[in-house]
Amino acid sequence: MHRCLQLAKLGAGNVAPNPMVGSVLVYQNKIIGEGYHQQYGQAHAEVNCINSVSKANLPLIEKSTLFVSLEPCAHHGKTAPCADLIIQHKIPDVVIACKDSYEAVDGKGIQKLQQAGINVITGILEKEALELNKRFFTYHVKHRPYIILKWAQSRDAKIANTNFSPVKISNEITNRLVHKWRSEEAAILVGTNTALHDNPTLTTRLWKGNNPVRLVIDLQLKLPTYLHLFDGEVKTIVFNQVKQEEKNGVTFYRLPSGKDIITGLLNALYQLKIESVLVEGGAKLLQSFIDQHYWDEARVITNEQLTIGGGISAPLLNINNLINTCKIHSDLVTIYQPTAGINYL
Repeated sequence: MHRCLQLAKLGAGNVAPNPMVGSVLVYQNKIIGEGYHQQYGQAHAEVNCINSVSKANLPLIEKSTLFVSLEPCAHHGKTAPCADLIIQHKIPDVVIACKDSYEAVDGKGIQKLQQAGINVITGILEKEALELNKRFFTYHVKHRPYIILKWAQSRDAKIANTNFSPVKISNEITNRLVHKWRSEEAAILVGTNTALHDNPTLTTRLWKGNNPVRLVIDLQLKLPTYLHLFDGEVKTIVFNQVKQEEKNGVTFYRLPSGKDIITGLLNALYQLKIESVLVEGGAKLLQSFIDQHYWDEARVITNEQLTIGGGISAPLLNINNLINTCKIHSDLVTIYQPTAGINYL
């Protein structure tokens, strides 16, 4: 199962909104086939695993055990059900790391295998498998994206000058790490002030990887069109309360007026099938997510050698659980979660 999870990670950045899945076929303690979900809309891990078996080993398939990091699908989507493929090949034993909470599967794959007389074992490295696809599970269980809050602050917990003028806080190596983080998420979000005063590109120019969809909250459409966000380089969605249209490669998504903006935004992102969002500021927007308990991780970069003095204060976390920390020259990178663990099932 460790090998399944290792293979599954190879699909990162290419399979969303599908989960990352790896599969291994074992005969008498020897791997005779392995595969992973490589591209959204293409063959699933189980298909690639079975197809990788050499011609000489094909007779061994019906005597082997299939390991897979996620419950095999039992429905027709962009591909045929993997449970049917397993039954077709008469594989007698299947070991699964965790169930699939997606409503079209959600135990139906396991049930179909068992009804066909296949011995099914579940829960092997379940915690690790849930962690691997935490974005996928959060989206389907909580009906909202997996939310990562990120900000950089000085040692005195300031993120910018009082007049909103930006301050260079994190060092060059940490900046590359941030761009890596961007490449791992479906979308990146900023508020009106950050877009106006920082004029960010919100791309992964410092890291090889996919650019996330750019999201900006501009309720009254006050932002000027010369900003980088409107350069057409990357898909951009502007959440507002004025209009709903698509123009010059930019989507204007109208949120309901008179309602809580963050909740309305998350409902919209769920409808848009965006599974994860990296929220990069500013302080007011970040604090809104914290105060409403809409966050799954907070990644805080603190320059321990920089003091700003007067300025805009960093957000304040309410309940948090430290899960990781590392030092990158002048910067201390600290990652928090709101609770010690999340039950996705």
